[in-house]
Amino acid sequence: MLVGLLSASHLLPLELLPAKTAEHAAGVGFTQVLIYVVDLQGDVLRLLTGDDLEAGQAAQGEETELKVEGTVAGRAYQHGHILVGAEAGERGSHWWVPLLDGTERLGVLRITAPDADPRALEDMEALSALLALIIDSKRRSSDTHARLTRTQPLAVAAEMQWHLMPPPTYADGRVMISAAMEPAYKISGDAYDYATAGHVVHLSLFDAMGHDTAAGLTATLAMGACRNARRQGAGLVETSERIEEVLMEQYGRTRYATGVLADLDTRTGLLTWVNRGHHPPVVIRGGRWSTLLNCPPAHPMGTGLGLRTTLCRHQLEPGDRLVLYTDGITEARRAGDEEFGLARFIDFLIRHHSAGLPVPETLRRLIHAVLEHHDGRLQDDATVLFCEWLGPTPHPTSRAAALAGLPPTDPATRRVRPGETAVDS
Repeated sequence: MLVGLLSASHLLPLELLPAKTAEHAAGVGFTQVLIYVVDLQGDVLRLLTGDDLEAGQAAQGEETELKVEGTVAGRAYQHGHILVGAEAGERGSHWWVPLLDGTERLGVLRITAPDADPRALEDMEALSALLALIIDSKRRSSDTHARLTRTQPLAVAAEMQWHLMPPPTYADGRVMISAAMEPAYKISGDAYDYATAGHVVHLSLFDAMGHDTAAGLTATLAMGACRNARRQGAGLVETSERIEEVLMEQYGRTRYATGVLADLDTRTGLLTWVNRGHHPPVVIRGGRWSTLLNCPPAHPMGTGLGLRTTLCRHQLEPGDRLVLYTDGITEARRAGDEEFGLARFIDFLIRHHSAGLPVPETLRRLIHAVLEHHDGRLQDDATVLFCEWLGPTPHPTSRAAALAGLPPTDPATRRVRPGETAVDS
């Protein structure tokens, strides 16, 4: 199944993936495989039908859109577990399988199989992993995928931003990183970035002036200048100064961006960062204690005010969670002028993460809570970037996997959760 599908995938357009998947999955006894991808906001799962419904076995009558909230498919997506759904008559049962590219949640599969012994569950997970890699390799050049994952039109600035950002979730056994941005379809001036270089993990967050296409261009330019300087070996202070130079070359002093640039040494837990006119980072420790990382802020990049840029340091402990955010998170207001606020923001992260939810699901729910606080309409971009340092010894198969919502890597520990046998909602 895997070898045949992998071989076929090299010259396969995304539209033909459902048909080719069904063809090769039949070899291990799967009578039907449906591919559902999640939308930008994590609200709905949409069926990838392809061009040939009969060959792809997406029979008429199948639901083309499922809600994440309140469905078995949605719970599989949220928690990262294989769940059994409705009976499928003589064909067996439907099984909902998370579609994960590494740690990024792309959607779910609905696999119909006559039984689900341990070998069948392993085959489901293997098929899901391969399909996630194939979808990821093709989505950047696929308008079909872009249209499927949108429930409304993207603004031009948002179009740029979503193609600029790295994937919203990353884990490698040393760190777990997750990010979320809203309003998803109108995001303009916010941007986040992360990257690894040996034992160092770089994190950055930018908030450009304005809420229009020009703000998106400013954020894009700041991100490009940051990556360019960083990849030439510049330190954090020099990188932030290079961003300012580039912004001033382009805009004079008419456009600027605030931001935090940070490096984490994963061998020691030493965090170094610079603050360019932005909100201070937050560290959550032990699921109950938090502190603001105060550092003398320099002026926003692009204003040329001449304030000194200070390199600050903080020693993290294993399990510490570093949180970067823009003011759209904490300053979101509802009728009556009540802010969402920093205290509520931190309390939300602590409560939901202590409940055992994967980090990406915690942030998805946080963004929805901010939107609800603002009656669904944000007046400013709201972005949060979360990084947990797991410790000096890599944990590729345990802690990192659990944080990301990945299934256990030991076949003996794979289980369908008790009480989760349910009819599809």
